[in-house]
Amino acid sequence: MSSPVSVVVARFEDLVALGLRQLISADPTLQLVASDVTLDRLDGTLEVHAPAVVLLNFGTLPTTDMVYDLHRRRPDTRIVILANRPTSAECNQMLSLGATACISKETQARDIVNAIHLASRGMHVLPRMARGSDGSVGLQGPDVLTPREADVLKLLQDGGTNAQIAHELSIGVETVRTHARNIYRKLGISSRRELASLRPRPTIAAVQ
Repeated sequence: MSSPVSVVVARFEDLVALGLRQLISADPTLQLVASDVTLDRLDGTLEVHAPAVVLLNFGTLPTTDMVYDLHRRRPDTRIVILANRPTSAECNQMLSLGATACISKETQARDIVNAIHLASRGMHVLPRMARGSDGSVGLQGPDVLTPREADVLKLLQDGGTNAQIAHELSIGVETVRTHARNIYRKLGISSRRELASLRPRPTIAAVQ
């Protein structure tokens, strides 16, 4: 019999957190090694437990590039993002930054368990509205951003002009434009206005 999939759960709204703990603890194929982990304790918790999967709350992320940084530091831990009714663009961004799955908090319990198992095997998972025409769960995710593209993305989201970004990163303006085009393609967007809308939104309600 294979070992259970080890899971760390970051901090969620009380009722969501309770549901996740009960769901994971009740499944013999999963092992909850830490829960209600605040973002400032996340690195240390992942260092100690080295889980197969970590569940993150999209609404509490200070910036989306935190997902990229976490993926870069902990490539062996699969990142599953839970969000309030995530859009296709938001999910594409999460996968491009290194997440393995992006699902809605309204997802049924059995599908969350399934998503954790698929993510632990490196299969990309998106919410139903973002799936392919065949309705499949495991998808080929978008290309992950390169380290330089991640740098450019952060500066774009901070409102930097191409010239300012070029100066900050000591690269040419045309190189910034090339990186920006690649970022837009990977995130499935076409403008800076759309890019600005992809920032994490505060979580307003504990239950939808």
